[in-house]
Amino acid sequence: MFYKPDENNHGLPHNPFKACIVPRPIGWISSQDKAGHINLAPYSYFNALSDGPPMVMFSTTSAHVEGGAKDTLKNIEETGEFVVNLATYALREAVNLTSANLSRHENEFNFANLTAEPSQLVKPPRVKESPIHLECLYHQSVQLPTYNSNAVNRMVIGKVIGIHICESILTNGLIDISKLLPISRLGYMDYAVIAKTFSMQRPD
Repeated sequence: MFYKPDENNHGLPHNPFKACIVPRPIGWISSQDKAGHINLAPYSYFNALSDGPPMVMFSTTSAHVEGGAKDTLKNIEETGEFVVNLATYALREAVNLTSANLSRHENEFNFANLTAEPSQLVKPPRVKESPIHLECLYHQSVQLPTYNSNAVNRMVIGKVIGIHICESILTNGLIDISKLLPISRLGYMDYAVIAKTFSMQRPD
């Protein structure tokens, strides 16, 4: 089959685009505004961009229920700081809860019964229950094209300045995926857990 995304003429029950780019890591991002209100939300348009220095990105493609940019985007662009918390299988229900459309300034940590732990280098707290945290400084935003001229469709890039790794997920000094069990986003309402890996040596 072939279809044009701008015409959405695929003839299928649901738009298949998100199911074509899988699995997508989940950026579980904590931020806070200048007044100290905390926010926590998952983003499946998320990934690492480089490692020297380590840079990450996420994008937000919809407006907040009360209008305008989502709290995460607004907070980061105003304060210049955020934390990426790793989303794991053990935390899957909490990750899902923090995607709810809560009113502005309602605390998702409390809503999902999570513990806000102070960060070392930035003001937004970390999710204590998560085994990996990336403390980030805001680098820049890139406004992306949109079918709706009134919609927010923006990519945010951040520089990782601090990394926390729980020693319980290490085996012989390496992060052990079988202990970590990160989750990823698939298409539709589907997720995956990474429980099996394999290795290959690069050719010379």
